[in-house]
Amino acid sequence: MVGVKIHPVSIPQAFIQELLARVDVVDVVGRHVPLKKSGANFMGLCPFHGEKSPSFSVSPSKQFYHCFGCGKNGNAIGFLMDHAGMGFVEAVQDLAQGCGLQVPDERASPEERARAASERRRQASLTEILEQAATAWQKQLRRAPQAIEYLKGRGLSGEIARRYGLGYAPPGWHGLASVFAEYDSPALVEAGLVILIEDEDRRHDRFRDRIMFPIRNAKGECIGFGGRVLGDDKPKYLNSPETPVFHKGRELYGLHEARTPMREHGYALVVEGYMDVVALAQHGFGNAVATLGTACTGEHVHKLFRFTDAVVFSFDGDAAGRRAARKALEAALPYAGDTRSVRFLFLPPEHDPDSFIRAHGSEAFAREVQQALPLSRFLLEAAAQDCDLGTAEGRARMLSHAEPLWSALPEGGLKRQLLGELAQAGQLPVPDLLGLWARSAAHGARPGTEGAGPAGSGRAARRSGARTPVERAARLRMPRSAHGGRSDHAARLLLSHMHFLEDLSHEDLSLLREQPAPHGPLFLWLETRLHEHGPQPWAVLREALAGHECQPLAQRLLTGSHAQTEGEERELRAELRDLLNRMLVDAILQEQKLLIENAADDPQALQRYRELQERRLRLEGARPPAS
Repeated sequence: MVGVKIHPVSIPQAFIQELLARVDVVDVVGRHVPLKKSGANFMGLCPFHGEKSPSFSVSPSKQFYHCFGCGKNGNAIGFLMDHAGMGFVEAVQDLAQGCGLQVPDERASPEERARAASERRRQASLTEILEQAATAWQKQLRRAPQAIEYLKGRGLSGEIARRYGLGYAPPGWHGLASVFAEYDSPALVEAGLVILIEDEDRRHDRFRDRIMFPIRNAKGECIGFGGRVLGDDKPKYLNSPETPVFHKGRELYGLHEARTPMREHGYALVVEGYMDVVALAQHGFGNAVATLGTACTGEHVHKLFRFTDAVVFSFDGDAAGRRAARKALEAALPYAGDTRSVRFLFLPPEHDPDSFIRAHGSEAFAREVQQALPLSRFLLEAAAQDCDLGTAEGRARMLSHAEPLWSALPEGGLKRQLLGELAQAGQLPVPDLLGLWARSAAHGARPGTEGAGPAGSGRAARRSGARTPVERAARLRMPRSAHGGRSDHAARLLLSHMHFLEDLSHEDLSLLREQPAPHGPLFLWLETRLHEHGPQPWAVLREALAGHECQPLAQRLLTGSHAQTEGEERELRAELRDLLNRMLVDAILQEQKLLIENAADDPQALQRYRELQERRLRLEGARPPAS
């Protein structure tokens, strides 16, 4: 649930099987995707990639969904995780609640289970109260000509207002008293709808004479509001306070509505205001979301990368916009792997996205998005800010600024290329630059980073004995352990370096989850744990696994001489990437085999086969066949 750390639940596999036997995947998918009967199955437009003809199939007999276009597949639990962005435990709880089942937790005491159940009821009650307020304010909007005129003046249609559930909180101190019979209920205060002045034992509505923007979590539950005044009163925008279901640093306005458009457009567009989101949706950019009056955080970026592999941040071109962009850059750096795209769009100083698209139109805004600055270029600009690169002093200052930014990037091709560009801009050879940063770390310039980042990389490279780039590249391709198969070694690396999971693509994570038991459940457990608690060391994971069905496998992999995964982090990441590529090749070969078997009945099978063949050859390091 939002805002609450869920107890590391140990859900019996028997319960998962019973749950999947009770739910109907057609019903679960059908709540999010329009489906039509087609033979024994149901078909619809895939919610995971943009398409014009249906290739997304849901089988009631197999209780399984599969997209013949992008390859996404899974059961009801997997659908909620992939489409709604839920963690495993949250998806199980959501389905169980719909079936009237109580999720068992073998590790929790009766008291802990009772507290967890009570907390879930409390949160459900708050979201119901907030939904009730949202509905009442939507009705008020229809009876408020001044609010309707304001929205029309901003170029919004009734259809967009309905899509985002816009409403109007009328003037008056106790408007919600006509909505809630128990206006003095503490739950209204806890939900952030009513302000209680304890010294005077008085209460009044928080939102008055404002356009209301309901804030929904990824599941679509109303968790808070933003309110905008019609005139020039202050504050112009007023947000719900922090509550048990609403945390500004974790949530994004418009995320629920933007999930499908993000997949259709191929990227998420992050803006700064509610009106920017709805104005962009009015002009065809329904993939926009907004931070809630706070700077972009790592949690925001992490959440977005659960739905898309490309993010464009849009900021005003003034000094304040540049400062906000710098914070977004710092938040995005740890997630900017080689398979992800992060770009920065700076509009002219006199415009925000709302005003720009109304003044210049959708095509002009689309051109601006296409020309957005890649993360690599913005990193170089940010490092060089206020530095005169025509002088040795300015270049030295630039390199000092660049080191913490560069170090925050995950290991991979992007980080290596940027190292070369920074070295060139600073007029230093790459080895000299790495040595400089290593010495700075060793002399305490960056305390607490011993063995990490460029300093650690340089020392590890010298210890490895790989003296030339060719020797180092060859060493990266060598398996570090002959024990166990690919799934064994991938699990060993991820148990030892859980943060590696943060850099994996949706395809990588699906591939791991779909491995046969016991590996698949272990990868799924790790991913769920990461979503709920962030990266944790093996010592913590070992305790959390006590009594879990995945414990024997994890204990075996991390026990004994074969369990060692010490070494340079970039080497370990490269090993994991190589393992995943080999596993992807195996999966492609299996799919190609099925396509050949179905070629007589499926006219698109051979085209799909050729596309997979090119992909497989690229993964194997060979050139695709000439066309």
